Amino acid sequence: MATFLYKMGRFAFRRRPFVALAWIMLLVLAGVGAASASTATSSSFSIPGTEAQKAFDLLDERVPGAAADGATARVVFKAPAGERMTDAGHRAEVANVVAGLKSGAGADQIASVVDPYAGKAVSRDGTTAYTQVSYKVSGMELTEAAREALVEAGDEARDAGLTVEIGGDALQAVPETGAGEIVGVVVAAIVLVITFGSLVAAGLPLLTAIIGVGIGVSTITALARVLDLGSTTSTLAMMIGLAVGIDYALFIVSRYRAELAEGREPEDAAGRAVGTAGSAVVFAGLTVVIALVGLAVVNIPMLTKMGFAAAGTVVIAVLIALTLVPALLGFAGRNVFGRKERKRQGGGVAESKANMGTRWARFVLRRPVAVLVTAVVGLGVVAVPAASLEMGLPDDGSQPVSTTQRKAYDLLSEGFGPGFNGPLMLVVDVEGAERPQDAVGRVTDLVKGMDGVAATVPGPLNKAGDTSVITVVPKDRPSSQGTEDLVRSIRGAGAGVEEETGAQVLVTGATAMNIDFSQKMNDALLPYLALVVGLAFLLLMLVFRSVLVPLKAALGFLLSVVAALGAVVAVFQWGWLADVMGVEQTGPVMSMMPIFMVGVVFGLAMDYEVFLVTRMREAYVHGERPGQAIVTGFQHGARVVTAAAVIMMAVFAGFIGSSESMVKMIGFGLAIAVFFDAFVVRMAIVPAVLALLGKKAWWLPRRLDKALPNVDVEGEQLRKALGDGADEGERELVRA
Repeated sequence: MATFLYKMGRFAFRRRPFVALAWIMLLVLAGVGAASASTATSSSFSIPGTEAQKAFDLLDERVPGAAADGATARVVFKAPAGERMTDAGHRAEVANVVAGLKSGAGADQIASVVDPYAGKAVSRDGTTAYTQVSYKVSGMELTEAAREALVEAGDEARDAGLTVEIGGDALQAVPETGAGEIVGVVVAAIVLVITFGSLVAAGLPLLTAIIGVGIGVSTITALARVLDLGSTTSTLAMMIGLAVGIDYALFIVSRYRAELAEGREPEDAAGRAVGTAGSAVVFAGLTVVIALVGLAVVNIPMLTKMGFAAAGTVVIAVLIALTLVPALLGFAGRNVFGRKERKRQGGGVAESKANMGTRWARFVLRRPVAVLVTAVVGLGVVAVPAASLEMGLPDDGSQPVSTTQRKAYDLLSEGFGPGFNGPLMLVVDVEGAERPQDAVGRVTDLVKGMDGVAATVPGPLNKAGDTSVITVVPKDRPSSQGTEDLVRSIRGAGAGVEEETGAQVLVTGATAMNIDFSQKMNDALLPYLALVVGLAFLLLMLVFRSVLVPLKAALGFLLSVVAALGAVVAVFQWGWLADVMGVEQTGPVMSMMPIFMVGVVFGLAMDYEVFLVTRMREAYVHGERPGQAIVTGFQHGARVVTAAAVIMMAVFAGFIGSSESMVKMIGFGLAIAVFFDAFVVRMAIVPAVLALLGKKAWWLPRRLDKALPNVDVEGEQLRKALGDGADEGERELVRA
């Protein structure tokens, strides 16, 4: 592989105008496609195999146009102190709001607007009322006009003295992207300039990463409507694409500079950089692709599409690193060094002074046990809160207290009870019942007598007389353990009801869907871990020709992820440092957080592992002692890996400032996970373990050694062909 990539790097260097033009054309084509494509809305959200999803599908089939999974909103009214919503003046104001919603902008997307007085939506004390607005489409598919009409609906009522707040997923806007990425790019530029001391060298990774992300995200946008990718799919692709795009170009440019410093000619240096560091890029990219494509194991279409889209962006980043980066290096030449550096080299002599990476590696070699124990115990302590992990999905109750959604949530809780914000929908299929209406009544009576039920509201049978919907209001708030237990109790009693009456009971609604989603994510976590870590283990065994090095890499990754989850629990669930992080409301950790963190962090962690340890393996294969190989690896790779990690942390940390608790949690979790993995696991645990193992670290059973193909990531065969031991004919053959 190294020889093939060496030739590719030299070709790109020689044909740099053609290669650069080809990538620019791809960017233009993708941009034109994105600009001419239909506007993306949101990908249809479904959770195949769950009871909540079966109920939604049944409603779509039996009650067409019910829009059971459409967006909903509640416009909540609160009367001034000493007054009641039943007063004539307040009734008139509410009637105006209802009429305005039915006839205003976006009314074509509204399925129904329920008058609070006709629908008995007034609290017992008369101080609070609400109107329920149901839409035909999801919150992401609402037009801006419809959303603005909803927000402005209560303005006149407010002027009349009423408190008006709006809740529900209808206000769920398409996430705005850009702020976090801009912060990351700015920090990346600063870090790269400090790392390289050259604006040219710093600009190359940024430029190529932006081109790669531009092509990837534009392609996703162009295909969004056709493939039902949705407006949120590009978020993960942009985040990961920017991260790995900078990383991969960074490693190629760094190796190119090292080759130039050893006296190579620019074209040969570019070829060697792609042949050695490029091999590591290929395998690091494969680990990221495995982690992202592996999201298909969860069997949630939306996550699968996000994973495949992000994986495609990673593939583009790898191809750009192998072709466009050496082409741009051809334009840059020796300008990848700063002016002072070029003068100091004076003929290409490398600087011999030990850098920080070298000094740190020697320190670890002197005290491997102390470093290993300190790092493992430290991460273990941080991981302790993970044992108390509670998972769920955020609702309006987790919104900042200053938002209208949270205020509406609180008003409804005060007026109607905590469970009113998360009613359950019981879809009763009476097609097989002898007496359909009696079966619905039996289900209603059974549920009404259960602990945790505040109210039940049976609905009429549909036109065909085979389906009915019963609304159940729990006593507890939607995300509470009590509500989850109630859902399980109703489902457990459903089997007895079906045996007794022939009616099938399915529990659904937003609350039940959230519970099923969390359970599905829990069930998928171990299979996903086994698949991703297992395949990556085999891949790393190919790269390092070792059993213990991949095992150590996987165990270190698991340790860093558990520690990161512990930090997330401490901040977002327990409330530690909540004020510092801007967390206004603690609660369960987002249910997709563990799998999301595993997928993203695993790919980045293996990037650092491959780039750092490959250089050690290369030095060991070329004759250095195990301890000296560790020092060599850190001498050439520590500074670059550190820069890459700081850049990634900055990209992810940029999202901590978001007002959305979910985005804030993702940003914090990924940033702290990268910190633990890069600076504790890769910089401390890895060299300490390798120092203790010595030559055993590179042990591979003979039979396995013969069975595994030699991919030559460390460039041993390439060096033999290009080194002092090869004759000129061999060298020319490789360069051809």
